[in-house]
Amino acid sequence: MKKLTEQLKKLGKRIAKPFSRVNRLGIKLMILTLIIIVTSEILSFTATLVIGFLKGGTTDTDAIIGPIIASIIIGGILAFGIGNAVLKPLSNLTKATKRVTNGDFTVKLETDFLTRHTVKQLLELIDDFNKMTEELRSTELFRKDFIGNFSHEFKTPLASIRGFARQLCEDDLSEERRKEFAKIILEETEYLSELSANTQLLTNLENRDIITDKTEFSLDEQLRHCMLRLEPQWSSKEIEIDMSGLEAVDYYWNEQLLAHVWNNLFDNAVKFTEKGGAIYVSCQKNGDEITVTVRDTGCGIPEEALPHIFEKFYQADASHASRGNGLGLPLAQKIAELCGGGITVLSRLGEGTEFTVKLKAENEKEKL
Repeated sequence: MKKLTEQLKKLGKRIAKPFSRVNRLGIKLMILTLIIIVTSEILSFTATLVIGFLKGGTTDTDAIIGPIIASIIIGGILAFGIGNAVLKPLSNLTKATKRVTNGDFTVKLETDFLTRHTVKQLLELIDDFNKMTEELRSTELFRKDFIGNFSHEFKTPLASIRGFARQLCEDDLSEERRKEFAKIILEETEYLSELSANTQLLTNLENRDIITDKTEFSLDEQLRHCMLRLEPQWSSKEIEIDMSGLEAVDYYWNEQLLAHVWNNLFDNAVKFTEKGGAIYVSCQKNGDEITVTVRDTGCGIPEEALPHIFEKFYQADASHASRGNGLGLPLAQKIAELCGGGITVLSRLGEGTEFTVKLKAENEKEKL
């Protein structure tokens, strides 16, 4: 946690440096520009007045000095007003960047009327700064939420492992109980291993836009293979598997990564479908889009839970009767998004659930 916090602070400092440089250079250049502009305008206006008076044959110095002083005062007021409109926001920006370098991502710069209607580049700089701090703030909130949920998910199985490990140390424990406790410890370690692997994969994908190791493969065969992997589970529950809706579709992407989507959806379908139920899988290609549908006759998802099922660590089954780590669907959704598509869900409690996965069908040019 400390390491991640330090990384965020370093990121803030790295992003803030350009703003600091812009501020220092901007202040100097704008002050110089203002001085030159205002001075030239005052001199030009004053010279025009003097020439006008001289051409008119005026020799009264008071008549000449009065307008000159007035023009200087007016010019000074204008210079002060314009300078304040520019320099004050720059000063605020400098202070704000210092707060960002110290790890404060809540700072937000406001713009007044003068700032919005004077220097366009300054307004753009302030807008960029606010967008930067908003992104950093979102990252910080995600970090805190992620660490809290991750710690909670780790705490329960670790406590279980510790408790049963202590029981195994008892001398009077029967062989049957010893095997039972060892089995529970094995299940808990497998759960932690899966949680750790999914967390690492999801974290990597969150910061990744380019997918490598792409190959062309048969998508319908991949779907059949992923379902066959779960045969012991669905055959023991006498669940009917209908994959007659699969069309022959070739797809070009990272085959291993995409398999995570089907493994998760199929695993959930088998897990939440009652004995004697059915699971239907279809795959069709229509133009530049591929649609894969996974429908089951299981228990369904409560309506209030549907908006949250793609949130990290969220589990619709509050009773935890069917255990999961709450990362499968967020991971599947992220992978589908990287494929240029996404996942939607329809469900009715007691009737079943249907997941629809949309994938972008890449053409030959996109493969190269």
